[in-house]
Amino acid sequence: MKSLEDIMAMAQNVQAELTKAQADLDKIEVEGASGGGLVKVQASAKGRIIGIQIDDSLLNPAEKGMLEDLLAAAFNDARAKADAASQEAMSKMTSGLPLPPGFKLPF
Repeated sequence: MKSLEDIMAMAQNVQAELTKAQADLDKIEVEGASGGGLVKVQASAKGRIIGIQIDDSLLNPAEKGMLEDLLAAAFNDARAKADAASQEAMSKMTSGLPLPPGFKLPF
């Protein structure tokens, strides 16, 4: 069995790696789209919105309702992709850690 000092050192190392991984998530970019690409939302894996692109054909006052729906769909698509990218990055970070089954980070 490992000593208490070894366990504490491992915990500090895990915390440092987790902090680094969280910071790195803001560098991973994903793109959500809707309406066959008429509306696109770029976001970081942390969910920060980086940019929005709207096709000129949707800038018609008569299309306001559709544009609003497409924006919501593109945001949701970007959020889902950001969550997936975040989960993938975190699972890569924790893959080498001796964690019990079902244990998830962050705590």
